[in-house]
Amino acid sequence: MEGSGEEFMKYRSPLVSRYASKEMAYNFSDRNKFTTWRRLWLYLAKAEKELGLPITDAQVSEMESHLEDIDFVMAAEEERKLRHDVMAHVHTFAHCCPTAAPIIHLGATSCYVGDNTDLIMLRDGFDILLPKLARVIDRLANFAEKYADLPTLGFSHYQPAQLTTVGKRACLWLQDLVMDIRNLQRAREDLRFRGVKGTTGTQASFLQLFQGDHEKVNAAKTILLLERTLDDSANRRISLPESFLTADIILSTLQNITEGLVVYPKVIERHIRHELPFMATENIIMAVVKAGGNRQDCHEKIRVLSQQAAAVVKQEGGDNDLLARVQADPYFTPILGQLDALLDPKTFVGRAPQQVTRFLSEEVRPVLEPYKSNMDIKIELEL
Repeated sequence: MEGSGEEFMKYRSPLVSRYASKEMAYNFSDRNKFTTWRRLWLYLAKAEKELGLPITDAQVSEMESHLEDIDFVMAAEEERKLRHDVMAHVHTFAHCCPTAAPIIHLGATSCYVGDNTDLIMLRDGFDILLPKLARVIDRLANFAEKYADLPTLGFSHYQPAQLTTVGKRACLWLQDLVMDIRNLQRAREDLRFRGVKGTTGTQASFLQLFQGDHEKVNAAKTILLLERTLDDSANRRISLPESFLTADIILSTLQNITEGLVVYPKVIERHIRHELPFMATENIIMAVVKAGGNRQDCHEKIRVLSQQAAAVVKQEGGDNDLLARVQADPYFTPILGQLDALLDPKTFVGRAPQQVTRFLSEEVRPVLEPYKSNMDIKIELEL
C-alpha cells in the first residue's frame, strides 16, 4: 500500500518529524553520530601512526575512503549479536576496511567515540541554538526600543499598580533571554573534550601500547576524571538530543512571534482610562494643596468619590467615572484647568523610557555582537 513504509510502523518523536529544524534534527541523527565515530577512529589511527605505532598509509587511506558509507543494516545485525553498539560499528567499519581492521579502535574504550561524539554534538547544538536565541533577543530589543515610552498598565500581584511602558515590559522578557544566552555561551565554552584516556582515564592501555613512553601518551588538556557508571547510558540518548530539539523549536517559534508582535495603542488607552484616575488621586491632592486647599479635607473628598466610582466599576460593570465626579464637585474648581496635565499617562511612567535605553545599550546590544552576520535570517515554521 502506498505510504505504508516501515518508518510509519514505529513511534517517531514529533520533535523530529514535526517541529525541529533540519539542521538540529541532522545534528543528532544516526548518520551524523556514526560518521563522527568513524572520523574519531581515523583521528586516533593518525595520531598513533604519527607517534610511532606500525600503522600504514594504506590503512589510514582505507579508513578515509569509507567514512560515509555506513551499512546500517549490518550494524543493526551486529548489535543484535554483540549487544554492544560500539563494537557493532567497529565490526561494520572493519568489514569495509579489511586492511585497517586490526587497528580500528586500537587502545580505546567505548566512551572514546560515545562521549566525544556527544560532546561534539552538544557543541554543534549550541552553535545552532545561540544564533537563534540572538535573533529572538534582537527582534525583542527592536520592539522594546520602538515602544520604550508608550505607557501601559503595570501590575503587581496581578493587580493594576502603577503605569509602566510597553518597552519596559519587553525588557523584562529580554532580561531572561539575555541571561539564557550568557548561560548557553558559558556552557558551550566550558565543554571539555573527553580525549583518549582509556577506560577509567588513566591512559594505561596507551602507556602499554607506547611501551611506557609518557611523553607520547600525555593526548591534551581534556577531562581528567573518567570513572563512570552506566546509569546514564540510556537516558542520555533521550535527554541530550530532545532537550536541544525542544529548545530549537521553542526558539524558532519565539522568533516567529517576536517578528509579528502587534501593539494596539487605543486598547491600551482604554485600559489606562479605567485605572488612571485612581492612580492620579495623590497628584490631584497635591494640586489642591498648592492651590490653597487643606490636604485632609481634600483626601476625604477624594476617598468618598473614589469609593463611589469603584462601586460603579465593580458592582455595575460601568466605566471609571471618578474624573467626571471630580469635575462636577465645586470643591475642585480651582484645579480643573490642570486635570489634563495631572492625568497625562506619560507623567506616571517614571524613568521607564530611560531604563529601556540604558538596558538595551549596556546589557543587550553587547551580547548580540558575535551574531551580527546571522541577524537577517527569517524563520518559516513548517509542519
